[in-house]
Amino acid sequence: MPTPERDDEHRDATSTAATRPLRIEALATLPVFFKLSGKRAVVAGGTEPALWKAELLAASGADVSVYAETFVEGFDALAAAPPAGCVLLVSRRWQPGDLANAAIAVGAIASDDEASAFATAARAAGVPVNVIDRPAFCDFQFGAIVNRSPLVVAVSTDAAAPVLGQAIRSLIESLLPAGLRRWVEAAQLWRREGDRLGATAAERRRFWDRFAERAMREATRPPVASDLEAILAGSEAQGANPITIINIGAAGADGLTLGALRALRGADTIFADPGIPPSVLDFARREAHREIVGAGDEAAVAERIAAAAAGGRRVVCVRASNLSQNGNTTNPEGDRLSSLLRAAGHTVLGISAGR
Repeated sequence: MPTPERDDEHRDATSTAATRPLRIEALATLPVFFKLSGKRAVVAGGTEPALWKAELLAASGADVSVYAETFVEGFDALAAAPPAGCVLLVSRRWQPGDLANAAIAVGAIASDDEASAFATAARAAGVPVNVIDRPAFCDFQFGAIVNRSPLVVAVSTDAAAPVLGQAIRSLIESLLPAGLRRWVEAAQLWRREGDRLGATAAERRRFWDRFAERAMREATRPPVASDLEAILAGSEAQGANPITIINIGAAGADGLTLGALRALRGADTIFADPGIPPSVLDFARREAHREIVGAGDEAAVAERIAAAAAGGRRVVCVRASNLSQNGNTTNPEGDRLSSLLRAAGHTVLGISAGR
């Protein structure tokens, strides 16, 4: 039976959990990226869907074995010249022993009985399995892919609306210039610079923030050595960052402006009103410190925010706002907070979002 002390501990833990802002809401699936270079992959089936999955696995560097009694046009060309890795065509039906030592298994299988047998055999061999368009037999799913490798973006709808996922992929492709791949390749090289990028984790974070800004701005050209030197020179700059106050209206996350999104993504510390939707805070980095600040002594809140901003940390305060008659967001407490911070010598940027 729980003791009074344990009851108190449980209440304290429950109270803390209730007030702590969520870093992430529930996920239908966990997005992960497999490193398959040099590893064995098994594909069962010789249909068009199997051809695409074999090509995708080969592009990831896998050694792909495809088992089928017949193969559609395109398999021979893929086996002769895969995008990476290698592709072996085996002209027979798959067998359970074929799954030994595989890192991943994909089946293009029509019947429930064979799909069940393939999934069971894969799991018995300890191999994660996907049966194309058969979610009941899948341990994982493939998403719609934006390929700017080594920059790779995948979109999933948990198999509910793959065409919608493809439409979202097309939108993302239009926003990400193909040249970004060259900046990511440069990042792989520049990481070897070690302490030149910053002596502390915070300084290195600043370096990569500046890298990201330059990469997005100059994505149409390849990076050069002078880009690295310019970003490094910027890392020496000191001084306080402005404190950003984002007033969130009734639309919540749907109404966030690009400025609000950039501020949230760049924040080291976030102060939020209790009523701020978790979907708004989801845009912040997971490692950003989050703190709930309720209504009350604005002077005390201002002191906490000012203390957090010391040493160049980027601080964002997210406040719940009301809508005025003309449709603008209003927050009298936010206005008072801004005044207190400015009076203390801080630069304050105000953003109205979520109207």
